[in-house]
Amino acid sequence: MIQNKIDLKSLTRAELELFLADLGKEKYRARQILRWIYQRGAGNFKQMTDLAKSFREQLEDRAMISHWSPEAVETSCDGTRKYLFRLDDGESLEAVRIPMEDARATLCISTQVGCAMGCQFCMTGSFGLKRNLRPEEIVNQVCAALEDGPISNIVLMGMGEPLHNFENVVKALEILYLDDGLGYGTRRVTLSTCGLVPEIQALAKRIRVQLAVSLNATTDEIRDRLMPINRRYPLSELIPACRAYAQETRQRVTFEYILIGGLNDSPADAKRLVKLLHGVRCKVNLIAYNEHDASDFKAPTDQAVKEFQNHLLQRGLVATLRASKGQDISAACGQLKAKLEKHSPAI
Repeated sequence: MIQNKIDLKSLTRAELELFLADLGKEKYRARQILRWIYQRGAGNFKQMTDLAKSFREQLEDRAMISHWSPEAVETSCDGTRKYLFRLDDGESLEAVRIPMEDARATLCISTQVGCAMGCQFCMTGSFGLKRNLRPEEIVNQVCAALEDGPISNIVLMGMGEPLHNFENVVKALEILYLDDGLGYGTRRVTLSTCGLVPEIQALAKRIRVQLAVSLNATTDEIRDRLMPINRRYPLSELIPACRAYAQETRQRVTFEYILIGGLNDSPADAKRLVKLLHGVRCKVNLIAYNEHDASDFKAPTDQAVKEFQNHLLQRGLVATLRASKGQDISAACGQLKAKLEKHSPAI
């Protein structure tokens, strides 16, 4: 960040309008500038040719437009691309572009450098938390990845716990939603949380976003072991908060359930999950555990996954199985952080 200059990518429309008012400019100028930045990809004010030269000079003196290019990119055999971005303080983060059907793509972005939640199945969490990302650092992941082609959906499921960086994440969402900017609707963005109950409750009142909750267990005993946050917000508090979120937002909550071999993938677990989610407007996204060196947990068998999913489907739950992509480049769920640090910039 350039000292004493405001990064316009850090501003919501209301904030940009206030900034321009301080320069003596009209509100509608904010729409012009947003279109230049997000729809035309302008990286400097000289490119904004429908603004008066004196206005552009004012902007140059007071503001800047940050622009990111990945330091390294790694491509999986399945087409998944993992980006390494170097931040202005020397820290780094990763984002993942996941190819979907019909030439669509989903971008998985980070909200923190590292993570403080300490989930036992997640490699990212083993590195601890370095710092929160600023709104423009969240938004710039999307802007940079768009240079590789259109992105249909965004998921805040990369490094970090989004609700642990609540204010910056809410602001970044407001920027991503701008009609004069990137224009992502609320149904095209999903936020994944490990289950910070007060923040889930606050989120429903602040902004609309598709909510995904990392559940991963049907008893407090197992969830305590897998996810330390459960000791603070047990299932008896988390599930009612999710039920209320679905009711208030009129949106289905997604429960992510990582199946770990011999730990939470039994028929008894499937039966308890159906009971636990009774009355919650939801769907279940099953994810087979991705083994990595930081954990001794094992992947489930294909048979266990199939039986678990079938039990949920037969009891009326919507239960999908997420295809695990990018495992060969450590871009799959729970694997983000640091492998690209060892690679030379490429691609």
